[in-house]
Amino acid sequence: MKKEIRVIGVDDSPFYKFKDNQILIVGVVMRGGSWVDGILSTKVNVDGNDSTKKIIKMINKCKFKPQLQCIFLDGIAVAGFNVVDVKDLNKKTGLPVIIVIRRKPDIENIKKTLIKINKKQKIKLIENAGHIYQIDDIFVQLTGIDLEQTRKILKIVCTRSLIPEPLRLAHIISSGVVLGESRGRA
Repeated sequence: MKKEIRVIGVDDSPFYKFKDNQILIVGVVMRGGSWVDGILSTKVNVDGNDSTKKIIKMINKCKFKPQLQCIFLDGIAVAGFNVVDVKDLNKKTGLPVIIVIRRKPDIENIKKTLIKINKKQKIKLIENAGHIYQIDDIFVQLTGIDLEQTRKILKIVCTRSLIPEPLRLAHIISSGVVLGESRGRA
């Protein structure tokens, strides 16, 4: 596998005000874990159903699309409970999707919360995301890629932390734009 594999990391911004209706989504396109090629952005509705469509459009219309080899997501949901349909994202971009999770999620608690807030239909999207694997100190869910290939890509793109560099930068950029200064764990 080439050291300069082109990948994109997608993360949402923090909530600036709890009355926000939309949240900024940032995509960072990198070659490996050391060279930024570009920044993409879109907005999605808080707790909405538009994240998959908006991320697909953001990726498919960008000039880097022909060279992209993989999509990294920081968790399966953005903007609260706007859950990404990773199967659809994989199918409509033609790219493997790796969901990166810092701590193993409590799926049963998430399901209870979704039922409580009248968003039960999102449970199927979470269940369809597949098995949660632990790789070192992070967890991943995979669509369109196997565990061995994922390990190889992670070795290339995790240059400054356990989190892939495109995700780390997407977090820093999105929080810096929305809050005026980046903060929080990237």
